[in-house]
Amino acid sequence: MPQSQLTFAVPKGRILEEALPVMARAGVVPEDGFHDKSNRALSFATSREDMRMIRVRAFDVATFVAHGAAQLGIVGSDVIEEFDYSDLYAPVDLDIGHCHLAVAEPAESAGAIGSASHLRVATKYPNLTRRHFERMGIQAECVKLNGAMELAPSLGLAGCIVDLVSTGRTLKENGLVETSRILDISARLIVNRAALKTDSRVAELVEAFRADADNRKAA
Repeated sequence: MPQSQLTFAVPKGRILEEALPVMARAGVVPEDGFHDKSNRALSFATSREDMRMIRVRAFDVATFVAHGAAQLGIVGSDVIEEFDYSDLYAPVDLDIGHCHLAVAEPAESAGAIGSASHLRVATKYPNLTRRHFERMGIQAECVKLNGAMELAPSLGLAGCIVDLVSTGRTLKENGLVETSRILDISARLIVNRAALKTDSRVAELVEAFRADADNRKAA
């Protein structure tokens, strides 16, 4: 009886470029068409006949894996923390895709939110945002945006933003300053818990990624 095909989910965007060489060392290599910028396909063959790769939004990687539509994937720890899916397991920190989640406010009024009891925040991380402000005794009303977060304060949509920060350049260019660091982030290998228990290929891939991460740390 032929084995069922494994599906490996990868995120569009910042993590993918760093993830590809890590995946290759673990034996996961997409077909040439994957690298064609004009290719609009979402599903690709790989160097393994028993595996395909899907390229989706980072938040959707977690959803596909948690619900078993994909057995494995790579995603930032921000996404894992935001969703907190019980069927998702993140066994390997890949030590790539480093950035952090932070609160940023307009430079001219930085620090003003500390005395507020209620606050409107623009973010695509409502759960992490609410938890952060709850610890400060502030009720956060989250305005969900998927991009252009930095515009929200200047246009009166929100008093501050919670977003990913890498260099801080985008914040500065939009008159914002980081005022609180919420979470340090790196990319993780994630797997579906049921698939890990029932499919030995998933466990083998976890070990391959873990070995590569250990080798890079030892180097």
